[in-house]
Amino acid sequence: MDKLPAQASLQPLTQRHLLSYEQTYTCPVCRHGQIQGLVLTDAFACNFCRHIFTANLSDNVLRVEDSSQPLQWRWTGRGWQSVQHDDVNLTLVIWTVGVALVLLPPTLVWMAYHTFPPAAGSALSFFPILWTVLTFLTHLSLVVWLLAEHYQLPLYISNRIRLRTLFSRRDPSRR
Repeated sequence: MDKLPAQASLQPLTQRHLLSYEQTYTCPVCRHGQIQGLVLTDAFACNFCRHIFTANLSDNVLRVEDSSQPLQWRWTGRGWQSVQHDDVNLTLVIWTVGVALVLLPPTLVWMAYHTFPPAAGSALSFFPILWTVLTFLTHLSLVVWLLAEHYQLPLYISNRIRLRTLFSRRDPSRR
């Protein structure tokens, strides 16, 4: 095996890991665009999702400023690592309300179906089961969308941006 030159091992690792306004980095939100320093400001901006970030250069922490969520990431030299600020009470409330929104409406429809079943042999006897399944799927998609908005999932954000750019190409008045 070849060994690294002696000079390479003497270089301080911290220089590679420091954030700098002169460098370009992958966007931690959309993971598609590049963020770079804005001229005459102490901020970064993404060229794809257009989020604005402020940086704490001494701690290597980047914070998104144009979001309702206090999202922060630490630069490791190779990529971004999320800085978690877990709010257990809020997380518990969000998931409890989400489960209730997914389960309660279909349960009510199902209970009405079993309390007042359709007449045997009627043409639309399948309809209550179909209505229960549609109610479940509709509420599940609503809760998944709300959770994706709350947690700012990168796949969701990048797809939302792609759809926005696709629709802006079709409609020149939206530019």
